[in-house]
Amino acid sequence: MPTSLHLPIEIALDGEAALAIAATLFEPRHANGSLLVCLPGGGMNRRYFDLLPDDGDRSFSFAQQMAARGFHVLTLDHLGIGDSSRPLDGYALDSELLAAANAQATARVRQQHPQLRHSIGVGHSMGAMLTLIQQARTRAHAGIALLGFSTRGLPDYTPPDQHTLAADPTQLREQLPTLARRIFREPYPRIGRNPQSRDIFGSRSADPRGVAALKAASDEPILPLAAYHSMLPGNVVIDAATITVPVFLAVGDRDMAGTPQQIPAAFTASPQIDLHVLPDTGHAHFLFASRAQLIERLAVWTRQTVAGRGELGA
Repeated sequence: MPTSLHLPIEIALDGEAALAIAATLFEPRHANGSLLVCLPGGGMNRRYFDLLPDDGDRSFSFAQQMAARGFHVLTLDHLGIGDSSRPLDGYALDSELLAAANAQATARVRQQHPQLRHSIGVGHSMGAMLTLIQQARTRAHAGIALLGFSTRGLPDYTPPDQHTLAADPTQLREQLPTLARRIFREPYPRIGRNPQSRDIFGSRSADPRGVAALKAASDEPILPLAAYHSMLPGNVVIDAATITVPVFLAVGDRDMAGTPQQIPAAFTASPQIDLHVLPDTGHAHFLFASRAQLIERLAVWTRQTVAGRGELGA
């Protein structure tokens, strides 16, 4: 049975009470000792990884499918999202702070469950960017799985004069709050779906049951700084080059991450990169028939990755 968790974190913001991350831990009947740490994308809460349609079809739930394969699965709400603490100033929640909070929450769960010898970071879209940043700072995971993400950003939706901003971390840190305020205008904006975004997230080939189930996960605001950071070309390309663990990449053939074959080039220090292009699939992968393929491939990759980590004594 899934267990809801309230995980205090040691990050202080002026004028705010103590902060905490909301999470759900899915425990398997026959555990293999590995933990998957799942971070949702922009405008999504942790239910993205546990989609449950009215007919009870569990094939849409990534968390339950992976638990059935022996993995512990931890799904997190970012600060400002879902049941996690929501500071009054949403502009205080930059990518570094969000990643640090998620890292503390993950560490707390692993301390409480010492039998979990290895963890794998799993992130979707903006959550993939935060997974990458967390790994670059802590190096805590045995591998990372990035779904629907690339360091390309969204150049068509950002001004040309900002396309090189991410190449200078100091300038990025200084300018991002101002740019995010200019674009989003409020600390927790809600972005309505338009026909183009609906086609990307759940087009005609998406299962209507999954599309309906997604509504419980997507009634959330955007986190302005992290969202705009993820949109910038080269968003975390500097951090990507420092990743020294295996990387699993999955994108839909109708995703929003650019040319799939160009994505692995950012991970110059990774010993192994696996790229999977999911057929007839948009951005919200679990809505599509290819989810079965994705889940099985990720399960196999995770077993191989942690087995290799054990052989290295890590």
